Amino acid sequence: MTALELADYRAAVARIYLESADLADFRARRDRLFATHPQSPVPAESFTGLLYYPANPDAIVEVPLRPSPADLEIDTGGPDGVVRYTRAGILDTPFGELSLWWMAAYGGGLFLPVRDATSGRTTYGGGRYLTDTVKGTHGRGVEWRGADRVRLDFNYLYNPSCAYDDAWLCPLAPPENRVPAAIEAGELSYR
Repeated sequence: MTALELADYRAAVARIYLESADLADFRARRDRLFATHPQSPVPAESFTGLLYYPANPDAIVEVPLRPSPADLEIDTGGPDGVVRYTRAGILDTPFGELSLWWMAAYGGGLFLPVRDATSGRTTYGGGRYLTDTVKGTHGRGVEWRGADRVRLDFNYLYNPSCAYDDAWLCPLAPPENRVPAAIEAGELSYR
C-alpha cells in the first residue's frame, strides 16, 4: 500500500460519484473499482461483486435540515485515533431523525452514517454510510438544496471498508444515527 495508491483510489471514488450517469452506472463502476484497484478493501482474487437492494424510489426524499449544534467524538480504535465532528443539523427523514456531521479536521467534510433495522440482517451490522466526503462521496446520497433543505437518496448507502475486511477500522453510526425503521435501499452485506 502506498499513499499515492490511496490518493488514486479516493480520486476514483470521487469520479464515480461525480460522473456516473445513473444508479446502474454508479454500481457498475463501483464493482469495477473494487475488482481492479490495489486499494480495494476486498482482494481482487476473492471479489465476487457487490450486492444491492433493487433501486427504491421511496428511498429518495427531500427533507428539512434543522440546526442543532453539538459535537461528537468517535474513537476509531486505530491510527486515526479520536475523530471530531460538529453537527451540521438534524434531518427529519421518513425513517427517523439523522444527524448530518461535519468532520472538524483539516479540510473537513460531511459525514452521514446510518444504522437501521436492516443492520446485521441484510446489511452490515455496524451500519452504512450515505456520505463521507473526505473519501470523495460527493453529491449522490446527500445534496444541498438551499437554506434548509437536503435531498437524500438512500439508494447510495454503502458499506464502510471495515465491512469487507477486519484490517480496516471505521467510525460507525453514533446512537443518534440509529433509526428503528428498515431502509431497504443501497448496498447489502458482502459476506
